[in-house]
Amino acid sequence: MSRTTVKTRYGRVFELPTDEEDAKIHAAAMADPDARPYTDEEWAEAVPRLRFGRPPIGRPPYEEPRKAPVTIRLDVDVLAALRATGKGWQTRVNDAMREWVKTHAA
Repeated sequence: MSRTTVKTRYGRVFELPTDEEDAKIHAAAMADPDARPYTDEEWAEAVPRLRFGRPPIGRPPYEEPRKAPVTIRLDVDVLAALRATGKGWQTRVNDAMREWVKTHAA
């Protein structure tokens, strides 16, 4: 009997157990009182918890987005000069664009 394999989108390959192996694994798990699998009823009552009750990682979501990701094509030398100004160059570009918008009517 050939084994069934599953390939993830990241390229990892997993071999799935055969029906016989799966039955042995299940029987062993059911025989161990400390490692018993959940029943369907227990899964229905399970409540997911994020980080064990702590708040989620990262910034909280805003009601309205404050910034939007964009793609813009810049000349190589302009981009190099902006990046050479160091960390925060994208914020400085945003500030410069805000000033330009204030001074130029739409």
